[in-house]
Amino acid sequence: MEGDSGKVSPLVGEDQFKASCAKEMALLALMEQTGYNMVQENGQRKYGGPPPGWEGPPPPRGCEVFVGKIPRDLYEDKLVPLFERAGRIYEFRLMMEFSGENRGYAFVMYTNREAAQRAIQMLDNYEIRPGKFIGVCVSLDNCRLFIGSIPKDKRKDEIMDEMKKVTDGVVDVIVYPSSTDKSRNRGFAFVEYESHKAAAMARRKLIPGTFQLWGHSIQVDWAEPEKDVDEEVMQRVRVLYVRNLMLSTSEETLHQEFSRFKPGSVERVKKLTDYAFVHYRCRDDAVTALGLMNGAQIDGATVEVTLAKPAGIKDGGVAVRRYYSRGYLGNNGGAGGGGGGGAGGNGTFSPHRNDGGMMGGAGDGCSPLRPTFSSSTKVSSKLPKPFFPPRCSELFRGPESAQPAGPVQAAELQLFVLE
Repeated sequence: MEGDSGKVSPLVGEDQFKASCAKEMALLALMEQTGYNMVQENGQRKYGGPPPGWEGPPPPRGCEVFVGKIPRDLYEDKLVPLFERAGRIYEFRLMMEFSGENRGYAFVMYTNREAAQRAIQMLDNYEIRPGKFIGVCVSLDNCRLFIGSIPKDKRKDEIMDEMKKVTDGVVDVIVYPSSTDKSRNRGFAFVEYESHKAAAMARRKLIPGTFQLWGHSIQVDWAEPEKDVDEEVMQRVRVLYVRNLMLSTSEETLHQEFSRFKPGSVERVKKLTDYAFVHYRCRDDAVTALGLMNGAQIDGATVEVTLAKPAGIKDGGVAVRRYYSRGYLGNNGGAGGGGGGGAGGNGTFSPHRNDGGMMGGAGDGCSPLRPTFSSSTKVSSKLPKPFFPPRCSELFRGPESAQPAGPVQAAELQLFVLE
């Protein structure tokens, strides 16, 4: 405004001023109608979190979806009613520019997982404006970093101690021993942090490329988080995931060792390099074997045993997908839906190579522990760069959307599918 004349400054523009007022009025009307609070901080505008009358902790993992390809001049007054069709919203976070436009993406947390799944089914590829389609997929808080170029003679406890010295919030380190020499690691590790914020701060500190551990320059990026598997589904699992095996260990040896407590209990065994899947005829026998065999010695190696984590199979058919990767993959280098993986194998089953024994689905095409490396990408925001699941990376519209693949490293990751 200029003095007391009441005229709009030409620097603002009358049309822009009116549009800004209309936008603010629409947001105020939304808040008044729903009773939700709205606050803008750190480059994002939060609607809710928690909603009115909410008691107890926030919703569990799996309740949040990522929304991409949002028109830059579309806001909560239009978006919130749309996403409320799927269920009650706990929190809606719209990423904002300093100019007042949104950044093209948002995160919507629902009060339960069912609503999040409905939102994906209802609104993925939804035409929000003529010719403008939004994308919706699951969003997971990532608390795990991939650390590459680690000296191969370092043990888990040494890596843990070193990471605790240079970063805060470390809760675990996952190290894969060499398949040929169990006293050595494979040159990389996964570091688990107490929260996504702690992991993001650690990544920000370590990622410039000049940080060294034990005199070696390390490579750091997000590891893909493990997918949550429904508890009811896990209660029916009768397959064990066995890792840290010797390359020379045979399927016959595993069949004998894992059925020693009850001959005839093992249905079949499938071994691939230094890990295997042991199928039992009934779940009770699988659970008994888990307690007996975890930490056991087989051919001189101490094996780790967990329940295998099944993944859904799309289209109801026999989905077979084998994915083998040595190295870092950028978000455009096959991360969006399993690029580089080809159909193959005998169709019997497919172990998903990770520390949790995931048997992956054909629609996934990537390991939960595969790094998505983008060391040359500069983050333009002051915020820690958010993690996007591989499917969601295709939806992101921002300066990080064209991420080049990084240098090749020795990271063996395989994906198969259980029939």
